[in-house]
Amino acid sequence: MTTKARGDRGEAQVAAFLRDRGRRIVASQYRCRFGEIDLIARDGETLCFVEVKLRSRTDYGLPREFVTAAKQRRLRTTAEYYLATHDPDAVCRFDVAEVYDEAGKTRIEYIENAF
Repeated sequence: MTTKARGDRGEAQVAAFLRDRGRRIVASQYRCRFGEIDLIARDGETLCFVEVKLRSRTDYGLPREFVTAAKQRRLRTTAEYYLATHDPDAVCRFDVAEVYDEAGKTRIEYIENAF
């Protein structure tokens, strides 16, 4: 399976995870000239910008550690553009979903207000 296919599968699993918890998916793989946001979801009145990180091993660190300061800046800029063009008055937050793919079993750790 390609890295892209694994990433898409992880994002789909997180989307299902969020739906099961009453959130509504607004956009998936949102792209603009500033970058990409994996998932955008509504949690009540709050708009959640979700970065999904999939790992099968943690030898080199936890998935959340790969959401670097530079990545956070790109996500914020992309989110600002999304808000300006779709919902300028929305209250928002940035979440990280860690997807662990261990021996064929998937586990999701969801971090609200990650940064």
